[in-house]
Amino acid sequence: MRSAFDFSPLMRSTIGFDRVSRLLDSAARMDEAANSYPPYNIEKAGDDRYRITMAVAGFAPDALDVTVNENMLVIAGKAREDKTGVEYLHRGIAARAFERRFELADTIKVVNASFENGLLHIELVREVPEAKKPRQIAIETRAVAAGPQIEHQHAA
Repeated sequence: MRSAFDFSPLMRSTIGFDRVSRLLDSAARMDEAANSYPPYNIEKAGDDRYRITMAVAGFAPDALDVTVNENMLVIAGKAREDKTGVEYLHRGIAARAFERRFELADTIKVVNASFENGLLHIELVREVPEAKKPRQIAIETRAVAAGPQIEHQHAA
């Protein structure tokens, strides 16, 4: 299914945002039904703090892998073998392998990951380097040649 959104007007007034254009295009093409496992929340915990909470029932912390490579956060879960020999009449608790990817902005850093009550929490913070913070630019003025100038002298 192709997106009904046209982002070209936005791209006409931006410079250097080619990556954003690709992100918007890939997000528009994503099939949400295929990427619904495991469920997760993205929370804003403050002006510069974020938290991803992922429901990973049935996974032990050692079966989960959280990796950051450049601007990509990858969360993967390894399926465990069922060695109990139990015959299920209904198996609604999924414990299948998964890999979920999150594209991070250049200024977002992963600072912590914790596991509690079947939930994986990943703490993120925005760290803007000094060079990328807003700064005031002085405006230079140039004198325009406007004919002869009269100098003011004090009377003696």
